[in-house]
Amino acid sequence: MLANFLIGLREGLEAGLVVGILIAYVVKIGRRDVLPRIWLGVGLAVFLSLALGCILTFGTYGLSFQAQELIGGLLSIVAAGFVTWMIFWMLRTARGLSRELRSEIDSHLSGAGWGLVLVAFLAVGREGIETALFIWAAVQASGSTTLPLIGASLGIVVSVVLAYLIYRGVLSINLSRFFTYTGVFLIVVAGGVLAYGVHDLQEAGFLPGLNTLAFDVSAAVPPDSWYGTLLKGVFNFSPATTVFEAAAWVAYVVPVMFFFLRSARRHSTPARPSTPAPSAITPEGAL
Repeated sequence: MLANFLIGLREGLEAGLVVGILIAYVVKIGRRDVLPRIWLGVGLAVFLSLALGCILTFGTYGLSFQAQELIGGLLSIVAAGFVTWMIFWMLRTARGLSRELRSEIDSHLSGAGWGLVLVAFLAVGREGIETALFIWAAVQASGSTTLPLIGASLGIVVSVVLAYLIYRGVLSINLSRFFTYTGVFLIVVAGGVLAYGVHDLQEAGFLPGLNTLAFDVSAAVPPDSWYGTLLKGVFNFSPATTVFEAAAWVAYVVPVMFFFLRSARRHSTPARPSTPAPSAITPEGAL
């Protein structure tokens, strides 16, 4: 639940900041008439994300066990790759994100401004698809549905509140530090999702070594204990881990964490509280 809460919080806040930039800019230049276009694009992006979540959840029910494991394993690996790309993308482009979005808006403001529907749809849909895919993979790995979905929903609700308070200038957050810390956390979680995807492929018979264990600490960390459930829910930790799973986790987490921390240090700036004005919310000033 905690892992999904933080995933929902981070991805929701990214999307909320993008919406805040779009709205603040058109308000600033006196084009409130195009605000419904932006909200239409946001609504379509949310609908697409929910539809993707439903397809992933219910679309595999009629398949055989082997096919479900194969699809689940592949999608878990895709989810880990997608999140990794987004973490580095946010780190690299955050400073120019506001400028890039303003340029997109300017190019679509002629006439009725219907092109803004596409701008908002693409900007928010990118975050929504990533969130739907990663939360689905985390739910599959945890083996539970209710608590992970509750956690993700709470994270998204909190992110919407935070994004609104930042937009109104009521709240200031060191977003650079926030995204760095949550990026580190997401890399560890993505490593667990990747390992679980490998386990699915082993159960499907696509990869060997299902019974070749790297370690088995089930006696010390029973899967049905509260701490075993906590480790499973947060980090997708399996007390009985195969060699293939352990190798995939190490081969992913170690180099990705190294390059992420190195990039974070390179992009870091002296701590400067961000207090964007309602009409000038700009992540480039906050990140």
